[in-house]
Amino acid sequence: MKSETNIWQKDRETLFRELECTPDGLNQAEAKRRLEKYGPNELQAGTKKSVLRIFLEQFADFLVIILILAAAVSAMLGDVESTAVILAVITLNAILGTVQTVKAAASLDSLKQMSAPTAKVVRDGQTVQIPGREVVVGDVVVLEAGDSVCADGRLLECASLKCAESALTGESLPVEKDTVEIQGEAALGDRKNMVFSGSFVTYGRARFLVTSTGMDTEMGKIATLLKTTEEKKTPLQVSLDQFGRKLSIGILAICAVLFAVSVLLRGENVMNAFLFAVALAVAAIPEALSSIVTIVLSFGTQKMARENAIIRKLQAVEGLGSVSVICSDKTGTLTQNKMTVKKLYAGGRIIDVADADFHDPVQEPLLRTALLCSDATVNESGEVGDPTETALVHLGEDHGFDEEDVRSRWPRLAELPFDSDRKLMSTVHKLSGGYAMVTKGAVDVLMDRCVISPAARAEVEQANRTFSEQGLRVLAFAMRPLERPEVTLADENGLDFLGLIAMMDPPRPESKAAVRECIAAGIRPIMITGDHKVTAAAIAKEIGILTEGTEAVEGAVIDGMSDEQLRQFVPKVSVYARVSPEHKIRIVKAWQDRGNLVAMTGDGVNDAPALKQADIGVAMGITGTEVAKDAAGMVLADDNFATIVQAVKNGRNVYANIKRSIQFLLSGNAAGILTVLYASLLALPVPFAAVHLLFINLLTDSLPAIALGLEPHSDAVMREKPRQRSEGILTRPFLISVAVDGVIIAAATILAFHLGLSAGGAAVGSTMAFATLCLSRLFHGFSCKSGRPVLFTRAFWNNRFLLGAFVLGAVLLTAVLTVPVLEPLFQVAPLTMGQLGTVAGLSLGSMVLIQLRKLIRKG
Repeated sequence: MKSETNIWQKDRETLFRELECTPDGLNQAEAKRRLEKYGPNELQAGTKKSVLRIFLEQFADFLVIILILAAAVSAMLGDVESTAVILAVITLNAILGTVQTVKAAASLDSLKQMSAPTAKVVRDGQTVQIPGREVVVGDVVVLEAGDSVCADGRLLECASLKCAESALTGESLPVEKDTVEIQGEAALGDRKNMVFSGSFVTYGRARFLVTSTGMDTEMGKIATLLKTTEEKKTPLQVSLDQFGRKLSIGILAICAVLFAVSVLLRGENVMNAFLFAVALAVAAIPEALSSIVTIVLSFGTQKMARENAIIRKLQAVEGLGSVSVICSDKTGTLTQNKMTVKKLYAGGRIIDVADADFHDPVQEPLLRTALLCSDATVNESGEVGDPTETALVHLGEDHGFDEEDVRSRWPRLAELPFDSDRKLMSTVHKLSGGYAMVTKGAVDVLMDRCVISPAARAEVEQANRTFSEQGLRVLAFAMRPLERPEVTLADENGLDFLGLIAMMDPPRPESKAAVRECIAAGIRPIMITGDHKVTAAAIAKEIGILTEGTEAVEGAVIDGMSDEQLRQFVPKVSVYARVSPEHKIRIVKAWQDRGNLVAMTGDGVNDAPALKQADIGVAMGITGTEVAKDAAGMVLADDNFATIVQAVKNGRNVYANIKRSIQFLLSGNAAGILTVLYASLLALPVPFAAVHLLFINLLTDSLPAIALGLEPHSDAVMREKPRQRSEGILTRPFLISVAVDGVIIAAATILAFHLGLSAGGAAVGSTMAFATLCLSRLFHGFSCKSGRPVLFTRAFWNNRFLLGAFVLGAVLLTAVLTVPVLEPLFQVAPLTMGQLGTVAGLSLGSMVLIQLRKLIRKG
C-alpha cells in the first residue's frame, strides 16, 4: 500500500496526470440489461422528454384523435364555428395537460436532487462533504463502508476495500480492491485498483483520485445506450387505469347505441350525431384519473420534502396510509444523535467526565486509544463521521489532546474496519514500546477477547450495567502489542483491557409526542437497535414505546424460534436489542405475515436487506449510507422519528385527496351520462350540444379535480385506524356514494332541461341543462371536500385552489351564457334573468341535497 505521505508530496494535477487512465473490460451487455431494469434516477436526465414532445403526446389519446377527425369533417362541411370550438377545446386541454405534466415532473426532479448522493472530498487539506454531482476530475474522494461511488477513479490507498459492482458487471458478489504500483500500460487496464460510479462500498475504507465524472464514467457510457426509460406506475395508478379501461369500453358502447338511435330512429344528421357521441364519450370517460393521481402524488411528495421526508418511490406515498407497524432504530431517530461522553471506567473505578485526568497514566492510554481507533474528524468545516466517534474526538479536545496531533504522532499503519458481525474495529500504530493494535467495540464482545481475571471482569460488567441502566451507551477499549505492522482478524484476541467510555444520547424532545400520536392512530411503534437491552429499554420506556404488557428482548432470543413461533411472539415485544441484519428481516417479515404493512428505518449497509423487505424502507438522510438510501422508499432529511409520523399523516391525507378527486370526476361524469340516457329513453331532444360537453370536460373536470388533490391536510386522519393494505379506493360504499351524488346532480340537470323545454323549446332546454350540469359540478367540488357536511363551516373556504377553480369556471360559464358573440360558438340560447336564477338555484340545491345526505348518513 502506498504511504499517504508519498502521495501528498505530489501536486494534485501532477498526480492525476500520472494516474489518469481509461478502464476497460466491463460487461457492457449485462450492464445495459441491468441498467434498463434498475436504471438509477441520476441517469435518466439524458432521457427526459422535451416540453414540445409532452405537448404533442396530449393529442395521442384515442378520443382526442376522433375529435380531430370530427373537426376536420366539420370543416369540410363548412361548419366553421364547430370546427373552431373543437380545436380550441382540444388545444386548451393539451396546454393544461402539458403544464400539469411538466410541473409534476419538476416536483419529482427536485426530490431526486434532494436525495442525490453526497461525497467526502479532500480539499485544502481538509475532508469536506459535498453533493456527488459537484465532484470534479482531479478531486480526491474518501470512501467508507456504505458509501456510493460518485465517479470513476484510481485508488490511492485502501484498507480491506470491497465494492458491489453488479450494476456494471452483473456479478452479485462484491469485488475486492487494492492499490497497485503504476508500471506501464499493463497496470492501466487493471480494474482491481479502480472504482466506478454507480457501485457501492460494502466493506473497508479508501481514497481515490477522480478520473472521470458524469456521462464520461463507465456508468454514463452505458446510460447513453438507453434511449428511453419509462417510469413505473404506482399500484393505485395501475388499478385506476384498469378501472378506467373497463369504464371506457362501457361508455363507448353506450355512445355507439346512442349514435345508432339518433341516426336510425330519430333521423338526425350523421355528422351531428357522431360529433355528439364523441363529445359524450370525451366528457364521460374519466381519462384524467391516472394523471390526476400523478399530479396529486407529486405535489404531496413535494410537501413531504419540505417537512424533511423525501419520497424516492411514489408507491411509498400510497403505502403510508396503511402503515400499522413502524420499526425504528433508536440512535438519531428517537434520540438526538448528539453523543456526549458522560462517564469513564478505568483502573477499577467509575469516573465522571468532569473529574477525568488524562495526565494519569491509567486514563491516558484509554483516551489515546479512543482517538486513534476512530475515523471521525472535527474541524472548521464541521463534524464528519459517526456521532459516537465525534464524541470521542470532542472528549480528547476538551482534555488537551488535539486530534490531528495525536494521529500525526502515531499514524495508522493498518486496520481492521468495523463491521456489524464482529462489532469491533482495530487499528495498528507504532507506539513508544513498538507496534501495537488498539481496539474498540461492544463491551460483551470485547471482554470475550481480553485476558482478564474473573473478578476484574465482574467489576467491568457491573460498571457496564450501571451505565446502561442510566441510558448510557458504552464502548470498551483494549490493546495488544504486535511484532509487525500487518494485522489479521486472528490478532483480535488476547487483548489487554483499557477501560470503558459511556456516552449519552438523550431522546429527541418531540419523540414522546410522536410515539403518542402513532399509538392513537393505530400504529404500533417498535424499537430495533444494536444497543444494549437495558439502555434501549430505558429510552423506550421514557418515550412511551415500552408499555405495560410488552417487553424488551435481545435478538438472540429469536434465533431458535420458527417463523410461526416468531409470528406469535412479536406482538409481545416492543424493544429488540443487539439485533443482527437477519433478525431485522425476520422481525419485519413476522409482522407482515400477520397482515401488517411495515415501515422500517435504517442507516447502515447492514440495514439495506431489512429496508427492502419492509413495505416502506425509511433511510436516514444525515447518518444514512448510500446503500441504505438506495434500498429505501423514503429518506428522512433530519433523521427524526417524528418526521416518519408526519409522513404517515401526509400519506393518509394525500390518499384522501386522491379519493376526493376521483369521487368528483366519477360522480360528475355519471350525472352527464344519466341525463343523456334519460332523454334518449324518453325520446326527448338531445339535452347537450357536443360543444357543451367539451366545455364541461375542460372546465369542470381537470381544474376542480386537481384543486381537490391539493386540499389542506387535516390532523383528523390520525384519529382513524390504518387502511387495510388490500383495500382499494373503488370500494362498494365509495361507488354507491358516487352513484347517489351522480343521480342528485342528474336530477337537477333534468329538471332544468324540462323547465327550459316548456319555456322556450329545445334550444333553451339544452342551454339550461348545460348550464345546470356545469355549475352543479363546480358546486359539487365543495361537497367532495369531506365525508361530512362542510356547508356553513370554515372548511368550506380553506382551499384557495378550489375557490379559484370555482370562480374561474363560474365566470367563464357566465360569459358563455350572457355575451352575445359567444352564443353561436357555444350553441346556447339567450336566457332570461329568471332562467339564470333557476339554473343557479338548482345547482346550489344539488349541493345542499348532497350535504343533507352526508349529514343524515353521519348522524
